Amino acid sequence: MVDVVVVGAGSAGCVLAGRLAERGDRSVCLVEAGPASTLPDVTSAASLAATAPDHPLNWAYSASLIRGRVVRVPRGRVVGGSSAINGAYFVRAVPQDFADWAVPGWGYADVEPYYSRTATDLDLGYGTGPLRVRRPAGRFLAPVTPAFLAACESLGHPAEPDKNAGGPPGWGLVPSNAAEGVRISTATAFLPAPWGAAVPPTSVPPGGSGPSTTHPRGLDVRVGVRALRVLFEGSRAVGVETTAGVVRADTVVLAAGAVGTPHLLLHSGIGPAAVLRTAGVPQRVELPVGQGWSDHPSVYLPFRWPGPPPDPDAVAGQAALNLDSGSDPAGDLEILLFARPFTPDGPVHLMCALQRPESRGDLTITSADPLAPPRLDYRYLRTEADRRRLRAAIRTAADVLRAAGLERDGPEGFVLGNDRRLDGWIQQVLTTSVHLCGSAALGRVVDPDLRVLGVDGLRVADTSVLPVAPRRGPAATAVMIGERAAALL
Repeated sequence: MVDVVVVGAGSAGCVLAGRLAERGDRSVCLVEAGPASTLPDVTSAASLAATAPDHPLNWAYSASLIRGRVVRVPRGRVVGGSSAINGAYFVRAVPQDFADWAVPGWGYADVEPYYSRTATDLDLGYGTGPLRVRRPAGRFLAPVTPAFLAACESLGHPAEPDKNAGGPPGWGLVPSNAAEGVRISTATAFLPAPWGAAVPPTSVPPGGSGPSTTHPRGLDVRVGVRALRVLFEGSRAVGVETTAGVVRADTVVLAAGAVGTPHLLLHSGIGPAAVLRTAGVPQRVELPVGQGWSDHPSVYLPFRWPGPPPDPDAVAGQAALNLDSGSDPAGDLEILLFARPFTPDGPVHLMCALQRPESRGDLTITSADPLAPPRLDYRYLRTEADRRRLRAAIRTAADVLRAAGLERDGPEGFVLGNDRRLDGWIQQVLTTSVHLCGSAALGRVVDPDLRVLGVDGLRVADTSVLPVAPRRGPAATAVMIGERAAALL
């Protein structure tokens, strides 16, 4: 029996559990299906190895993006979650995202203090949190990055000096939760040893804090333990059934991510009647769990860089051009420079993504077995507006490459210039940015205090609560949600 059980030691869960334990006024159990790891695949800021479908630190969910296009979607299965395996892109959602959501208590002014508490910007000197944020510089600045930025400027796109300042979209370096070549996950920053690793020595601006060095007696981290369902007595959550037995708690918080959390809710009887009936799970509460979520459809545009490669410790995602397709001044398109090839001797890439899609996806379960994976149907590019704007992102990226004097590896000009041919090429190479949000959304599944509607003692704290995917990647926002959830508790 504990005061709080947090399910999922990921981007939000580590923050929440660490912050609660620091207070010392309650016992906290953090349950994680994956291991704690200090493999180079986790610690190296340059490595994306753990995102490969067959990597043991990755859930690798099967997902349908469009008809005939099935891919594996990486999600971190390790202490630190996706913050331990992703590209270390650490950019806040823009103020307009929160204005669009219009959730009481979740305006940008409401959440900004929680963003600031999570991280310290070592370049610009703001924030007070244990995460380290830096932009590529010195030996960590890839040789191709200045060429990309100069090309964006030459085409008349405005500069965006700090992508975490909430200003108009433009080109600029991408802030990363990495320092001196080391990826700093939320486990590293918010959990004590042995679950967190050492943060590399760096200068901290006045007012900034160092890594968590306390060993709170009230924190119990259980790795290699998978949660199966939430347990109830009447309408109140009283604990979690796991592969290692039952953990009883006064408060249950699901922080298993935007796939894992709705999967657990559905297997706990919280969700649409039709979905639960098909799976053979008795319904407890009717809520639109797993319905109407969004993510960022994206395409990699390969090109050849004839110059020297980046430093072995440099992050791959170095710079981005965020821009308005013509219908969104806050910036509904993103072109992200990946300065490192995905395969030896392969091309480097510009990732062209639609950041404000109209398309919505569904997550369902097809079996009463909680170990069976969920079914993910993204339903990307269902509208002409989505298809038109993704074409615009690709064509803008091709313009950037031309302005930089770089050779594009595809598609050919006769494809790029024709809408129907370009749509055909997109269908063959379409992927996802893995930014799923809204599968247990604020206002639909949880209230502004992150409490699940219709039950007591159960909350959600991860990107599943964001009504739609924000216009920037949600990694920093996931960390903010963990910080805010700790305050709400």
